[in-house]
This record gives sequence, structure tokens and C-alpha cells, in this order.
Amino acid sequence: MPGRTFRTVATMVAALTVAGSLSACGGLGWAGNSGPNTIRVLMVNNPQMIDLQKLAPEFTKETGVKVNFTTLPEDDLRDKASQEFSSQAHQYDLATLSNFEIPIYSKNKWLEPMDTYLAKDTAFNQGDILKPIAQSLSGSDGKIYGEPFYGESSFLMYRKDIFQDKGLTMPAHPTWQQVADLATKADGAKPGMKGICLRGQPGWGQVLAPLTTVVNTFGGTWFNKDWSAQVSAPPFKEATNFYIDLVRKHGEIGAAQSGFTECLTSLEQSKVAMWYDATSAAGSLEAKDSPVAGKIGYAPAPVVKTKTSGWLYAWSWAIEKGGKHLSNAWKFVSWASSQAYEKLVGDKLGWANVPAGKRASTYSNPDYLKVAAAFAKPTLEAIQSANPTSPGVQPRPTGGIQFVDIPEFTDFGTKVSQDISSAIAGKKSVDSALSNGQKLASAVGKTYAS
Repeated sequence: MPGRTFRTVATMVAALTVAGSLSACGGLGWAGNSGPNTIRVLMVNNPQMIDLQKLAPEFTKETGVKVNFTTLPEDDLRDKASQEFSSQAHQYDLATLSNFEIPIYSKNKWLEPMDTYLAKDTAFNQGDILKPIAQSLSGSDGKIYGEPFYGESSFLMYRKDIFQDKGLTMPAHPTWQQVADLATKADGAKPGMKGICLRGQPGWGQVLAPLTTVVNTFGGTWFNKDWSAQVSAPPFKEATNFYIDLVRKHGEIGAAQSGFTECLTSLEQSKVAMWYDATSAAGSLEAKDSPVAGKIGYAPAPVVKTKTSGWLYAWSWAIEKGGKHLSNAWKFVSWASSQAYEKLVGDKLGWANVPAGKRASTYSNPDYLKVAAAFAKPTLEAIQSANPTSPGVQPRPTGGIQFVDIPEFTDFGTKVSQDISSAIAGKKSVDSALSNGQKLASAVGKTYAS
């Protein structure tokens, strides 16, 4: 899901370019043969993971275990991981999966439970993992199947200086109607500045991520507890109309093609006054080279009928079930998700690069707070208030806040997102987009209800 990097877009592109040269296997394909003291890691090539590759020799020095990395872009990683774990091929020992995949994979018995290893690894301190993150990485059997590398929620970012100049005040806990009113008043505060940026780019992890949180707090849901599709129900329709109306009237230019990176750039370049998106964006906004560093305020995700509405996402480590190197795979997980690793990143690469959003201790670390003072508390509060099992006003048949945690969502969610993006572009009506979405969701829901 876009929205999980602390770097600028330029840095991200550079990091992806060098990913292959840093990987022991060239960044593509199978990691190759390995001996008893070598593990094979399938990994998304986000910047935080590129940092990990740079620091992996420290792990080998500590444990004697070598690591072969295969790094892939997110979509390719998901495809490769699905093939690997579903076939139990054991070409890899572990992989980066998110809290979308891990509950699904654990239900299919593709993952190694981590409880036994945690019971022996007292230094890891599982109790330090933020509760919503830990909950989202557990299976229906209550066992732990993933450990987070970094996590995020969502919140509202806004230009404090613009608000002050216009005499605007951001409420401590804004509603979406208040945000719409503020967007109207902030629109045009500077030449070419729009009131707000909201994702409109097609994709289940693009426009549907923020939109689904809006649907939740408006009282809607993709499915009720009996798997009856609710895409064309009044709350879902009201939320979608509100979102599209807001972004069409006061949103960024080219909203139908705007995703996380485009909105990040728009806020950095003073093209918008507000942005609702991932908490991980704050690191880029407050970076030393950011033109808006020190100018951004952070407020909780806007609500309507729920107390909170922020999403939850975590790139995490999962071990393939029945592998030959389970003990060494756990050693790597324990190292990469530890407090000690965060300190290593801080000391070697700078505290702004720490993969945060997973441990409570990070948010009491004075070294981290020196660089994250502006957004650390709002980020922690957003993650702690996220409710992955009950994000709306009614019971749900499965987990997920900004997604529906079933394999089919990647397909039908993307198709629905394409229609919604077309509605943002003015090429299709909201009623038409949601009518088609209802048909797609209904077909999936029937397979679960039967």
C-alpha cells in the first residue's frame, strides 16, 4: 500500500534503483541454494528494507547466519509470495507480508506460528509491540504469525501557517464536515493552492484505502456480518458522494491520477493546504530538506459516526511453515523487528530512518523524539486507536479497516476503484460506479455465505 515510506519520492526512486545491486541475488527471482547457516528472504524493496540490506552484515556478525535477499516491487512481491507460500515450495525461508496477507495465509496453514520462539526469546519483548499491530498479525487461532518491521495508521495533515493566515482552527478531533468546511475556506489561500488532497488513483491500496475509512465512519461497510454486499447501501453511497464531491470541488488538480506520492508532492510544494493519508508521510514532510518542515500540523483521522477512523497497515516478517531453517529464520525476525535494530539504524543511518510504528518504546526514545517530535505522538495515538476487527458501526464478517481481509478483495476492490476513479474524473456517475461495485461484491459475498 503506498504510503509507507519516510523518504521523499526522489529518494524512493533512487533506493529502488539500487535494490538489485544490494541484493545477494540481483533483486529478482529465486535466492539460490543455501547452506545450513544461510537463510533466504523474499522482501519488498521499500527504502526501509534497502536500509536493512545495508545493515544485514551486522546480523551475520552477531549470529553467524548469512542472508540471501530477493527484493521485488510490491505487486511482484505479492505475486511471488502467493506462489511461494501456497505451494510451500521452500525456496525462501521467510518473506515480508502485510497484515492483509498474514491472517489469510495463517488460515491456510502456510505460516509457522511464532509463539514457541517468542516463549524462549525473552529479549524480543512481544509486549512492546503495539496492540493493534500485534492483533492484526495474529491468526483466528490466537497464535502469532507475523512480527512487524514498521507500521502506520492514517491522520490529517495541514499547513499551520496557512490556517493561521486565514484565521482557521483545526479541531482537536475533526469531523469530515468540518474538514470539508476548512477545505472550502483554505482553497485559494495561495495562488494555485487547493483546500485538500485525497487519493483518487485506481487501486485497492490507493483510492480505496482512504475512501474505505470514510465509508466506515459514515456508517457503511463492504459486507454485513452475513456477507451481504452493502456497496450500494445508503451509508456507502453517502460516503462516496461526499468524498468525490470534496475532491472534485476543493481537491488537487488531476485527482483521478493522484495517489500517495502525488499528494505528498502536492503538500510539499504548497499546492494543497491539507492531506488525509498515511502517518508514515510525516517523516518526509519533516525531513531536513523538506520545504514544509515545521509548518505541518497533525490531527486524528476525521470521523462522522465512529470515535476513530484511522487505518492500520504493517509490513511484517512471516516464516514459511515447515522450513529447514526455522531457528535461523526466527533469529532474523527477532533481530530485524527488535529495539536493538532500531538503535542500530539510528546510530548508523540516522534516527529519521528508523522503521517506526510498531513498538511503544520507540515513542519514549529521546533520540527518536528529537527528529519526530512533531508527529510521534499523533502517529502513536492513531495506531493505538485503530480497531482492525471492528472499524465501523456494525459487526463485520472478517477483519480489515481500509480493506476487506479476503483474497478476492485485491481483484474486485481494484475493479471498483477504477469505477470510482472514473467518477472522480467526471466520466461516470457515483450511482453507476457503486451499482457495478455491488454486483462484484455480491458475487464474492455469496461464495462465503454459502
